Amino acid sequence: MSGFYRKSVNNSDKKLSGESAKELNKKIPNGYLETIEKGISAVRTFRSGFSFGDGSREEQIERLKKEIEGADAIVIGAGAGLSTAAGFTYSGERFKKYFGDFAERFGIQDMYSGGFYPFPDEETRWAWWARHIYYNRYIDAPKPIYRQLLELVRDKDYFVITTNVDHQFQRAGFDKKRLFYTQGDYGLFQSVNPVIQKTYDNEEWVMKAMEAQGFGKDADGVWQVPEDGQLAMRIPSSLIPRCPDDGSDVTMNLRADDSFVEDEGWHRASAAYSDFLRRREGLRVLYLEIGVGANTPVIIKYPFWAMTLENPKATYACVNYNEAFCPRQIEKQSVCIDGDAGEIFA
Repeated sequence: MSGFYRKSVNNSDKKLSGESAKELNKKIPNGYLETIEKGISAVRTFRSGFSFGDGSREEQIERLKKEIEGADAIVIGAGAGLSTAAGFTYSGERFKKYFGDFAERFGIQDMYSGGFYPFPDEETRWAWWARHIYYNRYIDAPKPIYRQLLELVRDKDYFVITTNVDHQFQRAGFDKKRLFYTQGDYGLFQSVNPVIQKTYDNEEWVMKAMEAQGFGKDADGVWQVPEDGQLAMRIPSSLIPRCPDDGSDVTMNLRADDSFVEDEGWHRASAAYSDFLRRREGLRVLYLEIGVGANTPVIIKYPFWAMTLENPKATYACVNYNEAFCPRQIEKQSVCIDGDAGEIFA
């Protein structure tokens, strides 16, 4: 049994059964479900068409600046577009640099599709995932957009809800008690055994697996492809990760179906989000949506629309590349800016 990630995120040595964990979590607010229900119920009211905002781009940017400065509270909703703007691209040169051997051997075209590839054995599959996790979780974003965003809200009463799983908000310095990663974290494993409702930190395992493939650390301590480009595409069988509690197989803690483990840390963050929203009702709240696409609008976009409509003091701001719009019902309360978020924040 691999012992490289025995640290449990819920910081408890007590092994909770699936049922007892679920019963415990029923006793605290679930901001995730509450906000989704709000979005689903309210989206039926947005049937009068959409708007790209009121005013020129320059006027919208100036208004966003003023809304950030004057807000009593800011709720940041971040999607995949924010990490893409930060340089976490899944294809192109970045993919070729770190996964060129996998592309040549298996014909894989990008990191996303590679996650679903039927690799010939577990040693190869976990070699892939070690690289995927490391370069999308354990290094800083290539561009400073997360730090730019933090500078804009550092002194404000803020909370972040995100569907991203790359941990970049926390790496940039955002208060971890004000973060809710709804869809999981690349830095966590979960057991395939549904009885075990816990997650496990995988950092130590990832570092061992990167070293086993032949990556070398640079002066900044970042794993890089060696000069000769020669890498192993398999890890030793002894490094295949196993659950430290029962030796079962593990998988990524990413929401793909109902097997996703919502551990104690997840439920604490969900409850904190619920509490934050409840305590700021009726205040001048800025709902700042960044890079949220059409894949999961019910988690961030629709609820933000609904909460803006309910509160005449609220403002909805959408910063997105080619997808900045709002319902006409909240046009006067909205700021829509089409463009690169990094350039806009700068």
